[in-house]
Amino acid sequence: MQFLKTVLVIGATTAILAGPAHAQGKPGEIKIGITTFLSGPASVFGVPGKAAAEMIAEDINKKGGIGGVPVKLSFVDEGAGGEALVSNYRRLVQDEKVDVTFASISSGSCNQLVPVAEDLKVMNFMWDCGAASILEAKKYRYNFRTQANATPEMLAVLIYLLKTTPDFKTIAVVNQDYAWGRESWEIFSTALKVMKPDVQVVAELFPKFGSPDYSTEISRLMALRPDVVLTTSWGGDLDTLVRQAGQRGLLQQSAFVLAIGESSIQRLGKDLPEGLIIGARGDHWFLHPEKKNDPAFKAFNEAFKAKTGSWPIYPVYHMAQAFAALQTAYDKAIKANGGNWPTHEQVVDAAAGDEFATGFGRPVTLRRDDNQGLEAQLVGVTKSMPGYDFKVLDDMMVFDPRTITTPPGMRSVEWLKTLKPEFVKMDVPTYKQ
Repeated sequence: MQFLKTVLVIGATTAILAGPAHAQGKPGEIKIGITTFLSGPASVFGVPGKAAAEMIAEDINKKGGIGGVPVKLSFVDEGAGGEALVSNYRRLVQDEKVDVTFASISSGSCNQLVPVAEDLKVMNFMWDCGAASILEAKKYRYNFRTQANATPEMLAVLIYLLKTTPDFKTIAVVNQDYAWGRESWEIFSTALKVMKPDVQVVAELFPKFGSPDYSTEISRLMALRPDVVLTTSWGGDLDTLVRQAGQRGLLQQSAFVLAIGESSIQRLGKDLPEGLIIGARGDHWFLHPEKKNDPAFKAFNEAFKAKTGSWPIYPVYHMAQAFAALQTAYDKAIKANGGNWPTHEQVVDAAAGDEFATGFGRPVTLRRDDNQGLEAQLVGVTKSMPGYDFKVLDDMMVFDPRTITTPPGMRSVEWLKTLKPEFVKMDVPTYKQ
């Protein structure tokens, strides 16, 4: 397929380097264990990630594999709960002998599995979880995040809000009550106090993860009438919150900011009004302003739509980034090993210096000693557009990750406290749809 030309150019180079003369040390397959939500409210987010993995792996194998070796996927359902997740993860590594894992979506899952991966010495790509503290609290050898964390994601959304709606006086938050919800709000609120200290936080609401009813939170917000309501909720939880808020008129009363809402746009359809600020957890959008006319990008999106019935959402692109990081690591390791198949430790060493491009957004780099990926951020506002039965993003800003990501060796909250109000004046390219 056309879209693989970008993703697999590295793999093609590797196949040449690791040709028949060096085939003796090659394994029969590269086993990849992937954790994603296959059940529960978050499955609306996790199942597209699984579909992307299957599609990408199939095409990798059609092109000859990675370094001439086919890939084989195994999946674990994050929706089964923490105890089952850890048990099944250990089974993948210890019994199925996977070579690498992509884990996980939920920050709660990553908090559980990252120490396990380190203990088992298996290379793990945190393909989607966003809690910044995971890589700030401790240095790891075997764990890498192949995308951004909450700090640049929240900073991009906050700067967009301050640039486009500078006069708001009050704000409230409705976030899921677990690691991501708490930490993303701490990051956002800390930066807000620095950049606009006169804003009053009128409510901090943390409903249970997976809550089916937000009537209590909505009633409180209707009474408080904040200028802005922020939520970093995602998946089925966000869908439910938006629909219930819309039915009660809250979406019209306050300016809503869906900090990582890109994945819900298509599912919400006409229930999502115009004028809501939406973050994309990276520069991920199937109508990416810098990529929408690129043939490989269009081909990937159309192939995914043909397979699933929907356009790709950001976990799809995050999955593609994990595969691109893996291919890059193997390519570098094989080259450094004189064309011979590398050891596990050599691949880990190579991953630590990765810079990779999927062709579906700006390149991502892992060239930091904390193994944290630098990923551009796209934020826009919802707008109706002919030809789509859901809102699209307009007035999009794409943020350079180097300016909004915590420097290595610092905690995000402490770094944010050093910023100045002038930080919001940064130049950011803006695109119309």
